[in-house]
Amino acid sequence: MKAPMGNFGSVVFAIVFSLVSAGCATSNTPGDPLEGFNRAVFSFNDAVDNALLKPIATGYRNVTPEPARECVGNVFSNINDVFVAVNSLLQGKVGDAVSDACRVLINSTVGVLGCFDVASKMGLEKHNRDFGQTFGKWGIATGPYLVLPFLGPSNFRDGVGTIIYSNLDPVWANHIPTRNVAFSLRTVNRRAELLNASSAVEDAALDKYAFVRDAYVQRRQSLVDEEDNKSRPRSDLEGTVPPTSGLSEGVGNPALAKAQLPPTVWFDEANQRGGTRVGAGMQARIVTSARLPIAKPSN
Repeated sequence: MKAPMGNFGSVVFAIVFSLVSAGCATSNTPGDPLEGFNRAVFSFNDAVDNALLKPIATGYRNVTPEPARECVGNVFSNINDVFVAVNSLLQGKVGDAVSDACRVLINSTVGVLGCFDVASKMGLEKHNRDFGQTFGKWGIATGPYLVLPFLGPSNFRDGVGTIIYSNLDPVWANHIPTRNVAFSLRTVNRRAELLNASSAVEDAALDKYAFVRDAYVQRRQSLVDEEDNKSRPRSDLEGTVPPTSGLSEGVGNPALAKAQLPPTVWFDEANQRGGTRVGAGMQARIVTSARLPIAKPSN
C-alpha cells in the first residue's frame, strides 16, 4: 500500500485547485489569470525557502564534500531515469526509451546504485522528459500558469503530471524512516545545487516572480519543442527565444533584458547531469537579451 505521504503532490494540487475554483485572486495578465493567487503562493514559498531550506542547504554544501553531493544527486537522477524511459516510450521515442532503460541498468550496477554516471561516459545520452512534457507532445494545452505551495512553478497540465509522478515516486516508501531520510536528502541536495543559480536571479531580477514565471514558461515550451531545438545550431539558441508556436507576445520582464545573467536558471537542473556537474552549464537556458513571452491559456 502506498504511504499516505506519497500523495503529497496530489494533496497540494487538490488544495490549490479548490482555492482557484473558488475564484481566488484573478487578473487580466495574458497566460497568468491567477496572478494574484500565484504571487501570494510564490511569496510563501520564498519565505519558507529563505527561513528554512536555503540555510540548511547552505550548511549542507559547506560540510559535505562535492564528490559526495554529486553521488547523492546522481542516485536520485538515476531513479528519475526510470520515469524518463517511460515518458520516452509514451512519446514514441522507442530508441531513446531503450537507451534510458540501459542507463538505469548500467548506473544501478556498474555505477553503484547510480552514484557514478557510467552510462554517460559510455555515450548513452541523458534525456529530460516528464509526464507534463509528454502531455504537451500529445497536444494537451498547458492551461493557466500556476504556482504550487512548496513545489513552485507549474501549470494545470504539469500539475497533473506532478500528481502522477508523486504517486509513483519510489522515494515515498512505506517504511517511514527510510522515506523521511530519502525525501529530506533529495530536497536538501537539490536545493544546494541551486544556490548559485537562485542567488543570481535574486541579485538581478527586478520582479523575481515575473522572472521565474517567464523563464518557466519558456523552458517548459522548449522541452515540448525539443526536436525543433535539436535541429538548430547551439549558436542560434543562445540568447534567443526557441521556436515555440504556442508562445505569443504577452507579459515580459524587462529585467531579463538588463540582467546580463549567465543563461542558467534552476528549472529541472537536478535531472540534467549527463556526465557533467550540474553547476557547469547544465541548468535550463533562459533569455537574457530579449523579453520573454508568456503563453496564452488555451481553451
